[in-house]
Amino acid sequence: MTERPGPPTAPSPSAAERAYRHTKAKILSGEVPGGRLLSEGDVAAELGISRTPVHEAFLRLDAERLLAVAPRRGAAVLPMAPDEARDVLEMREAIELSTARRALAHGSPPSAVLDALRANVATQREAATGGDVDAFVAADGAFHALLVAASRNQTAVQLYDLLRDKQHRLRAQLLHVGPEEVASSLADHEAMLAAVEHGDADALCELVHTHVRRHRGIL
Repeated sequence: MTERPGPPTAPSPSAAERAYRHTKAKILSGEVPGGRLLSEGDVAAELGISRTPVHEAFLRLDAERLLAVAPRRGAAVLPMAPDEARDVLEMREAIELSTARRALAHGSPPSAVLDALRANVATQREAATGGDVDAFVAADGAFHALLVAASRNQTAVQLYDLLRDKQHRLRAQLLHVGPEEVASSLADHEAMLAAVEHGDADALCELVHTHVRRHRGIL
């Protein structure tokens, strides 16, 4: 009997892609703060690869305005300027407010959406209780993305996705200020979930506005 071949496996990322993902994750999480110099040799040693793919990764991050590569001097992590942070929050609020009204135009969304939001908030509570800020940041971003997706406005979803990296970096920066910021964000999300469950678009929009305004106040 001839055995059927199994499903194809995904190709392993190239060395340059590994270096790109590794370095980008450190920048977005705030592990490597703005202004810090990065060495191609250090990253190569961490990953057990040569410097050539790391250099390729650095150039890619330079094009994304996360690094400033200087010949023979390594690369410096570019900090997020206050104006850029305000711009990100402004666009985020505009998208979330418009999609909130559309998502709740006919009352509370389908049960699958509610189940996903409830599960996400449970993950947030667990991360907050355990003091895992990085896990909370990830769940925070997923929560807001779920709300936007609930609108079924694909243009809004695509625009929101374009802000994903900047939002993640900004969230990490804001939520690492102190445990009180995590607690405040969790409380906001619990209130937003309640508004969604009740199909109250006005309440949800007011909560989104207050939530983003609080973040602006930290900048």
